[in-house]
Amino acid sequence: MRILVTGGAGFIGSNLTRLLVAGGHVVTVVDKLTYAGNLSSLADLQGKPGFTFVQADICDAEAMRRTFASAQPEAVMHLAAESHVDRSIDGPGEFIATNVTGTFQLLQAALGHWRQLSGSPRDAFRFLHVSTDEVFGSLGPTAPAFNESTPYDPHSPYSASKASSDHLARAWMDTYGLPVVVTNCSNNYGPYQFPEKLIPVVILKCLRGEAIPVYGKGENIRDWLYVDDHARALLAAVEKGVPGRTYCIGGDNERRNIDLVKLLCSLLDEFRPRADGKPHDSAITYVTDRPGHDLRYAIDARRARAELGWAPQEDFQSGFRKTVRWYLDNPAWIQGILDGSYRLERLGKI
Repeated sequence: MRILVTGGAGFIGSNLTRLLVAGGHVVTVVDKLTYAGNLSSLADLQGKPGFTFVQADICDAEAMRRTFASAQPEAVMHLAAESHVDRSIDGPGEFIATNVTGTFQLLQAALGHWRQLSGSPRDAFRFLHVSTDEVFGSLGPTAPAFNESTPYDPHSPYSASKASSDHLARAWMDTYGLPVVVTNCSNNYGPYQFPEKLIPVVILKCLRGEAIPVYGKGENIRDWLYVDDHARALLAAVEKGVPGRTYCIGGDNERRNIDLVKLLCSLLDEFRPRADGKPHDSAITYVTDRPGHDLRYAIDARRARAELGWAPQEDFQSGFRKTVRWYLDNPAWIQGILDGSYRLERLGKI
């Protein structure tokens, strides 16, 4: 397929793009290259047949129109989003602009493109809107996991902006007929994740011998999904998903934050022990919890398993071992972010 991927220079987007190109798809990546967009995450794809990169803002209606006209996609996989909760608390405006206005502009461009199609290309076209389980709010310790019927209850500017974008995507399906599929995923982890999220933060703090910050008592629970498993689910949603339906994607891997941090520390004790002989978890420090910190997320992915034929391949340990190993084996990628040089790699806008 010819596939347009927004946010393809980000964490999930770059891993997804790599999967698509390896599978023979023709991929056009659109990315604004904000602080979290990193061309180094796509370095191995530069110059390969079937891969094109466009630096553009999804809020720019004319740029999106030109991109659709050039790429002529058979599917859109919309991942471009501001996604860090702490940043949304400090500066919500960027989240409203990208996640709400940007999604609106992209839906409009996709609708114009789709309306020009006819016959089987029109019937086969899909707009995949990729969202998060955070739109559902917080679960109690023993409450049933989120599923496709869970009411929305967002608690942060980030989750509220994503909830808004979900509603827009469904409205463009119901009002205009645009064939939209929505996915809501649990916390992703794996290679190329920007080092502001929990897992890369812990790894980098351990490598530097610094204090490892854990919010509150570390009792918040998340379901962890390895990014390659998520990418396979997204492709399955485009290929097999029913327009108008939502699919919850989870790793079946719930962990308390403190238990995850200790697991990562134990892996680093194995792979990269401290020079002083102390265990890495001796550096754990508890810090003031952030406002509106949801207690627990969990995903019931039975619909995705049944209708998409998908299941996660990584288990409770394997994905975390791969992730720690990747960060240890790719110091140049990490250093490029830490020293800011990755931001010098920019292409001209269309």
